[in-house]
Amino acid sequence: MMKKLNTFRTIFLTVLGTALLLSPVDVTFAEPAGLPEVPVKDMVTMVDFGASYCAPCKAMAPFLEKLEKEYKGRAAIVVLDVGKAPNICERYDITELPTQVFYNKQGKEVFRHKGFLKEEDIVKQLKKMGVK
Repeated sequence: MMKKLNTFRTIFLTVLGTALLLSPVDVTFAEPAGLPEVPVKDMVTMVDFGASYCAPCKAMAPFLEKLEKEYKGRAAIVVLDVGKAPNICERYDITELPTQVFYNKQGKEVFRHKGFLKEEDIVKQLKKMGVK
């Protein structure tokens, strides 16, 4: 009985997978409304691309929140959860989580880091970009 059930499951999943692969439907995920525009206009911006299921992202969350408050009005610290808006990865060429992207006041990307980034390294980069 179990052998027949496993064989049926295998056949069913194979057919389903093939149907999905051959389907002419282009699946896209809608992004939630209210995503901040990045980079922030006329402001040095650091964007952290992460996800709620990412351990290094979770570890960075407390000090990113602190930096967001500390730098308010001087630099924008933006945290985007790509798990809630998967299209963001393609738009910003994100291949690893977390990824931090720094933009100058003109909106040009000047630095990109993949992986956990320590608080002091973020502060150092912001200072390097002229943020006091």
